[in-house]
Amino acid sequence: MNLARAFAVHEARVWRGLALWVVRRRDGLGGGVRALPYARAQASTLYALLFVCVVETVGMSFFTAGYPVLHWVALALDVYTVLLVLGFHAGSVVRPHTVGPEGLRIRQGATLDLCIPLALIGTVRRDLRFPGNDIPGDALDVPVAAQTSVTVELTATVTVARLFRRPREVRTVRFHADEPYAAAEAIREFVASEPAH
Repeated sequence: MNLARAFAVHEARVWRGLALWVVRRRDGLGGGVRALPYARAQASTLYALLFVCVVETVGMSFFTAGYPVLHWVALALDVYTVLLVLGFHAGSVVRPHTVGPEGLRIRQGATLDLCIPLALIGTVRRDLRFPGNDIPGDALDVPVAAQTSVTVELTATVTVARLFRRPREVRTVRFHADEPYAAAEAIREFVASEPAH
């Protein structure tokens, strides 16, 4: 995916996430699918960033008041930044990880949507980690607030295609869930109910 197209997809997902957040709906639920939320750990940081952005908007409006063109350009950029920060958090709220009859879906706001068939899930465990830069080539870390809390080992590789990154094959997926024990148990339940092939 080229950069311009990836940016357009990202923007569309951010604005859609913000719209869903406003109407209090979540994406990808229904039909026996369970949500595995992950946004709680980042909420305080994003709201603090949002507060700083609002203060900066007010400050720039004051300092550029005597320069109409600069004032409106700065105001438009500041309002866009505020909406982008809100959209980033909204995307995480309305696009939770999910597990259901179709499989495990690992998401990260507007940038990742990985579907893993239940038949490929080998083991699932609660596993608190603070990933650094030394991620093995066959593992995918999807941290929130610099941590992952659930590890899923697969029986075969899956292809991960993230926006702004090259696709790669992974066999281990580590992600954060607000309730990691409940998330791991829900995944195990669906895997156990999967008919044997």
